[in-house]
Amino acid sequence: MTTEESGFGPGPDSPGVKIEQAAAFLADRFGPDATAIEALRQGAWSSAYGFARGGTGYVIRFSAHVDDFQRDRLAYRYVSPELPIPVVTEIGDAFGIHYAISERVAGVPIDDVDGHEMQELLPSMLAALDAMRSADVSDTTGYGGWGGDRNAPFSSWEAALQAVCEDSGEGRGSGWRVRLERSTVGAAAFDEAYGTLVELSRYAPRDRHLIHSDLMNYNVLVSDRQFTGVIDWGCAMYGDFLYDLAWLVFWWPWRPAWKDIDILAEAKRQFARIGLEMPCFDERLRLCLIHIGLSNLAYVAWIGRWDQAREVSERTLTFSREATPHSQ
Repeated sequence: MTTEESGFGPGPDSPGVKIEQAAAFLADRFGPDATAIEALRQGAWSSAYGFARGGTGYVIRFSAHVDDFQRDRLAYRYVSPELPIPVVTEIGDAFGIHYAISERVAGVPIDDVDGHEMQELLPSMLAALDAMRSADVSDTTGYGGWGGDRNAPFSSWEAALQAVCEDSGEGRGSGWRVRLERSTVGAAAFDEAYGTLVELSRYAPRDRHLIHSDLMNYNVLVSDRQFTGVIDWGCAMYGDFLYDLAWLVFWWPWRPAWKDIDILAEAKRQFARIGLEMPCFDERLRLCLIHIGLSNLAYVAWIGRWDQAREVSERTLTFSREATPHSQ
């Protein structure tokens, strides 16, 4: 299944800046120094192009949502050898929207590697997860998605997760609830799974950790068995570090080439190796899995991908209905 098929392709308000426009903008901004302009994979909210300048590779993105670019710039403070994050060198306005320029990193998207390559990448993947768990977020506050001040709006992880049911009626994704209710998919599965999420919310930990929350969908670049770039921090949050593991678990079946790798078992072995104790592991993981399904269901309802909505509904209900052994 491709990125678009998994509900993370270009969104309804993706800017659609053409390569000719990007080339003209770069020529105006940098003159003849900007060369080797090429189209890159388009994201849900942005158009992206690669170019070279002074022997260095860069990426320019155009989007209606400058906050995504600001989060990318802020995320760089968490960069480490295990968590490579490209630096954003410039943010500005163009074509009535916004642009960001960042250094380009080498590598191919992790989504495109085969099973053998993924097996070799597991140490790098687990190291990146551990780097996010260990990132110092002590100078920030709140839970959930963070903004330009690096603080998040919710007073607890429980509140951040339960807000998935809200449809504010404004901003990105507004109106998803009505669309879901009126569709052939309906809102019954969403409501059932949300009820389970509320029940499990009592297991939400108080600890706060850095969460990327979109570690597939062409947001991780790899080369020579190593992560070379973790990009697109537009969905970044603070909360339970198990969320990023849950993200991989939820979407793993969408990559058939990886079917022989049990990512959850691999992660548990890593936790055991480093002596990491995790109270209520099963409940916390389930809580994250259900939230991931519900948030994606809201998104695909908004863009009208009802084939994807059915698949996500079924997978979310699988996690919602399963019996969870009590964890100590």
